[in-house]
Amino acid sequence: MTRTATPRRRAWMLWAGAALALTVIAAVVVVGIVGRASSGAASDDYLRAGLNKPTADLLALDPMTGEGTVTAPAIHLTNEDGTPLTLARFRGKVAIVTFNDDECTDQCALFAQDIQAADGDLTPAERADIAFVSVNANPYHPSAADALAWSTRHGLTALSNWYFGTGSPSQLAATWNAWGEPVELDPATRTIQHGTDIFVVGPNGDEVDLAQFGTESADTASFGHGLAQLAVDALPSAERGAVAGSNLPAPLAGGTGIGDTPAALKLAALSGGGTVSTASDRGRFTVVNFWASSCSACTSEMPDFEAEYRAFGGKVAFLGVDVSDPAGAGKAFAAKYGVDYPLAVDPTGAAAGRFRVTGLPYTVILSPSGKVLVRHPGAFTQPELDFVLRSLDAALPPSS
Repeated sequence: MTRTATPRRRAWMLWAGAALALTVIAAVVVVGIVGRASSGAASDDYLRAGLNKPTADLLALDPMTGEGTVTAPAIHLTNEDGTPLTLARFRGKVAIVTFNDDECTDQCALFAQDIQAADGDLTPAERADIAFVSVNANPYHPSAADALAWSTRHGLTALSNWYFGTGSPSQLAATWNAWGEPVELDPATRTIQHGTDIFVVGPNGDEVDLAQFGTESADTASFGHGLAQLAVDALPSAERGAVAGSNLPAPLAGGTGIGDTPAALKLAALSGGGTVSTASDRGRFTVVNFWASSCSACTSEMPDFEAEYRAFGGKVAFLGVDVSDPAGAGKAFAAKYGVDYPLAVDPTGAAAGRFRVTGLPYTVILSPSGKVLVRHPGAFTQPELDFVLRSLDAALPPSS
């Protein structure tokens, strides 16, 4: 049967590309975060072969079991390179179908990092059999040049199996409707809301799995691995190979994974006077950023963190952790970028290891009670960080 929208569709709505609407995002996405604990969690009696339950829950996996044969709707659009883009083009392959705003600088931009991570976890043979196919959700910027510019900004044009389809507003609307994907438009502000579904379409054109990208997708390494594993598990058994990366591990005692509440982090202050601790930040969301002066990505990220810290005026706590830097290097780096929020030093990398930091920069966001909500490897831009924080706390002051 051809799929139609049903109550099982758990499309979390988000505003894309407009700072003035971020407080609306926060209110909506917080509901999504809470709801995932129940409706979004993978059942205990069914998991894809390569996924453990924590990773399946991270993706809010909803397998298409018990649904009968669900045929994915057709797509007839123009790819960002100007060539025709149809879903039939990928028969015999697995297609990961999503909907993205080609002007988005926050949530869709985070998901672009997940796609790159997923592609990097595939073998060359798997990569040839798996396509990442996105549909433009922004009718105010419908040209192929708009789509191509977005893909280029977010590093996706380097992927041989990335496709971003667009078309006239009426073509886009017909595609959203066919897939049952909610898109709401505000002509006055030219902003949109859209769903965050991830459709896994098998080689025969049938839908296999439904997942979601949300705030949790900021945990790029594990989310990307899970997405890659979902795609590989949808291939015929003879074509399945190993997937690089790893599932989310089972929580350690007092662990530092998403949902854990680790003991307070207490480290020597970078200034050399006393200590700093996340214990003093209880009652506020806390952004813990691991960095080093030798890290080029940290150089681009640090001004954005400082700007975000100042924008919130103490409503959100920030802690920077200088990892394995030579004596004095971290101080000089912080002084160069005018960092005013508390900074700590982790000379041996022990604290970074405790949080399973796999590379720099790396950001962990804690709830007011100290629970780990977000683990994000790689650089955050200010719009991305702002989006995530406002998604977590609707009470934050409006953007200036």
